[in-house]
Amino acid sequence: MTPGSTSPKHHHHTRDAITLGLRQNLPQFMILVAVNALVGGTLGQERTVLPLLASEVFKLDLYTSALTYILAFGVAKAATNYFAGTLSDRYGRKPVLVAGWLIALPVPLMLIFGPSWGWIVAANVILGISQGLTWSTTVMMKMDLVGPSQRGRAMGLNEAAGYLGVAGTALATGYIASTYGLRPGPFLLGAAFIAVGLGLSVLTVRETHHHARAEAANHVAVHEGAHAQLSNREVFTLTSFRDKSLSSVSQAGMVNNLNDGLAWGLFPVLFAAAGLSIERIGILAAVYPAVWGAGQLVTGALSDRIGRKPLIVGGMLVQAAALGLVAFGAGFDAWLAAAVLLGAGTAMVYPTLLAAIGDVAHPEWRARSVGIYRLWRDGGFAVGAVLSGIIADAYGIPAAVAVVAVLTGASGLVVAVRMRGADHKPSSR
Repeated sequence: MTPGSTSPKHHHHTRDAITLGLRQNLPQFMILVAVNALVGGTLGQERTVLPLLASEVFKLDLYTSALTYILAFGVAKAATNYFAGTLSDRYGRKPVLVAGWLIALPVPLMLIFGPSWGWIVAANVILGISQGLTWSTTVMMKMDLVGPSQRGRAMGLNEAAGYLGVAGTALATGYIASTYGLRPGPFLLGAAFIAVGLGLSVLTVRETHHHARAEAANHVAVHEGAHAQLSNREVFTLTSFRDKSLSSVSQAGMVNNLNDGLAWGLFPVLFAAAGLSIERIGILAAVYPAVWGAGQLVTGALSDRIGRKPLIVGGMLVQAAALGLVAFGAGFDAWLAAAVLLGAGTAMVYPTLLAAIGDVAHPEWRARSVGIYRLWRDGGFAVGAVLSGIIADAYGIPAAVAVVAVLTGASGLVVAVRMRGADHKPSSR
């Protein structure tokens, strides 16, 4: 064979040399962890500030109109998640990651200089597309690198980095906004994150698609419907409806982000109406994703040992209890306890849902299945913004939170009844 040949035989030979595992691929894995922390920070620039911008700068009095930016973000991110899976299967993971960062470049400028609320909504459409590409790809690349035995741990580290990025930035922007005003200060931080994230992705991240192909060569399907050769439509129906585990996971993800959309859009308004300062609102806006972020360092790896189902069911029920405490509690201390509980419940669920998709999906179409799960999950932002906005306008914010608490508990019961318990076999390590 001539030097530099790119015949299939040559590719097969290099694939044989590929090793899967967290320790074996640690440098690349940690670079991707850092990149995802920056992805989270880019989202975190909005968590404390935008709800206050809606009410104080743009004087939006209806919750439904104030929440349009979360609706726009959710729809854009959900749709992009779907395409991110297909595109990264076709063109590789790295080009999709870099494209996501490039698309984010105008967002901080639009948030800083936007003269009307329409600009803020448009910025969130662009941010949603960017987040769909960047976050989806870091998830897939980590799954590619570690292989099946440590998937939960990998997802825990990925999501922990992202949501600690969200939390740290929510806290920092709350401080910046209370000291220097709502614009432009908080969004300059977002601009810095985008610049660093783009640089890291271009210069240091390496393609991982060949790791997925190497894993596919040794993959044993969980059941006969989950074999390698499925069309896009078959992967969609399997993930969304037909497969008991994949569809249970998809609905739980959707309800999880439905309540996150509620927390993002209405909690700061509820806290402000109760007389809390911007700094205290910033603390509450940060505690929930901080506990969620840090907790995933434990829960992801725990799901590798005890299985996915107990953590998903338990986590949804803990979230429901936390939302009940927000609805019926009052004052900073009660809400702080609720934020901690909500973060803990979400930490139990979030990396575990992703790992559960990886358990069932064949490596050949795993990226597409992850994209479809994330389509449903982030569609929850849009459903949450519309549903909680309508209920809050009609009956007040506590009523909206109470309804979402009931929905969240019901979602956990669906998983308890429908999801198979034995897809993930801890003994497979």
